[in-house]
Amino acid sequence: MKTFRLILNALIIALLLSPAVVSAQARLQVIHNSADAAASVVDVWLNDQLLIDDFAFRTASPFIDAPAGVDFDVVIQPANSTDTTNALARFTYNLADGETYVLVANGIVVPTGYNPATPFDIYVYGMGRETATMPENSDVLVFHGSTDAPTVDIVEVGVGAGLLVDNLSYSDFAGYLELPTADYVLAVRDESGTVTVATYDAPLATLGLQGAAMTIVASGFLDPSMNNNGEAFGLFVALPSGGALVELPLHTPMARLQVIHNSADAAASVVDVWLNDQLLIDDFAFRTASPFIDAPAGVDFDVVIQPANSTDTTNALARFTYNLADGGKYILVANGMVSGSGYAPVKPFDIYVYASAREEATQSTNTDVLVFHGSTDAPVIDVIEVLSGAGTIVDNLGYSEFAGYLELPTANYQLNITDETGTTVVATFNAPLADLGLDGQALTLVASGFLDPAMNSNGAEFGLFAVLPEGGNFVTLGNTTNVEYNILSSGSLVGYPNPAKDNVNIKFSLNDPGEVYLSIHNIAGQMIYQENMVGVSSGTHNKLVPLNNLPSGLYFVSLVAGNTIQTTKLQVIE
Repeated sequence: MKTFRLILNALIIALLLSPAVVSAQARLQVIHNSADAAASVVDVWLNDQLLIDDFAFRTASPFIDAPAGVDFDVVIQPANSTDTTNALARFTYNLADGETYVLVANGIVVPTGYNPATPFDIYVYGMGRETATMPENSDVLVFHGSTDAPTVDIVEVGVGAGLLVDNLSYSDFAGYLELPTADYVLAVRDESGTVTVATYDAPLATLGLQGAAMTIVASGFLDPSMNNNGEAFGLFVALPSGGALVELPLHTPMARLQVIHNSADAAASVVDVWLNDQLLIDDFAFRTASPFIDAPAGVDFDVVIQPANSTDTTNALARFTYNLADGGKYILVANGMVSGSGYAPVKPFDIYVYASAREEATQSTNTDVLVFHGSTDAPVIDVIEVLSGAGTIVDNLGYSEFAGYLELPTANYQLNITDETGTTVVATFNAPLADLGLDGQALTLVASGFLDPAMNSNGAEFGLFAVLPEGGNFVTLGNTTNVEYNILSSGSLVGYPNPAKDNVNIKFSLNDPGEVYLSIHNIAGQMIYQENMVGVSSGTHNKLVPLNNLPSGLYFVSLVAGNTIQTTKLQVIE
């Protein structure tokens, strides 16, 4: 297509037509959206001067100066025209000084073979923009230019922006949408809002359109066979700089998922994972995870588990069918026993699904932690944080259950795994989120292995492991329960009197000097007292703690020293 090489000359001549034009100008952009084959390439004249030569369907002029305050004609002629006689179409305008206009050429020139044969016209929007009103936004003007499409709604279904345009009919403009620059998914629906005509990606951020204004036009035919086999329906973007309209791609429904292998059965120590009949993960080892990957959404698909070195999905160890939501994020944890014996208890193999997964934290200063109980012989557990005083962060988590994301300030934590009463410590682990540099990340914390390996084919011991979004080997959290070197003397923590009323003495003994962290929690896990004691000498100590009229009830006193922890019950009376 020829460029708009005659614009400047035409405008100079147009400006000479009237002295008033010198000081009175408007800005306008012309968009060619007529899908009639007879108008596929046209010439655009301004009065009797050729303004745009060989102007092709689905192209736009840049914004240009035009005379204001005087009548002028825009004339549409077939390509290679030499004058404006016997014009295909002629339109007279009188533009306001200083205003910006968007003109869309649309409709049918030769009605034969089109249904409906909506007449050709130029539709004018008189409050056009060349840039967004805010630099962090993209301002989007929407025009309905598909002659055989019904009245439509446009609903954003990617980031959850919802209804953007309501009941837009042919030839209508929807006023500018001032959208934060991001990548969107636009569902074009009938006016009931229930039937989706088509869904498109609108990658405004990917296209670098921050601070830009643009026009999105609905273009072409929903049923080309009833319209001379013309161009099919689509959404196209006209940029202020003009040129070929940018086609928005049809949206392919996709979800994101991560697969975590936490089955401690020796028979499943290394497996293959298939997606339908395609090998997805080869030689997938226990205590490893895939990264987050794209997966089909909106259709049924199978996840098939096979022994390592498998060549197909026949006689599968396990097969699971899923239908994921478009745009959803999922974590799938493979857990339980393939074998029918040698384990106590035998929890059948299954894949457990969490449907609100995250690949990053909601705040850059946090680490978002999803907890999954995957230890087949562990009881219902609580997770109590005892180093920073966060208290009970997970309550009554049973096997195969997820606890929703904990949005934790990125710091180093120490976690007591207790039975559901919160009094019997099963194990204690360090969770050094800060030392691991996990600011702004999301991860899954998995309880894995056996509390009693002897009753479970001498399998892997119980542990807590972090699974990162990029996958790979689990990150081991240090188990401090049975360390050989104990700063805190075994069984030395005592609170007296017990029951206590106004004050309680906390007695403890240290084998060596060190830092001591003391905390008291109520039965709901809320911390009601904390103190960090630095430079405590070895030997026996008494710490008087005022109870400050605490309500009567059961409380838990925890003492952390070095890599050791002790907890004791305290009854408070009024």
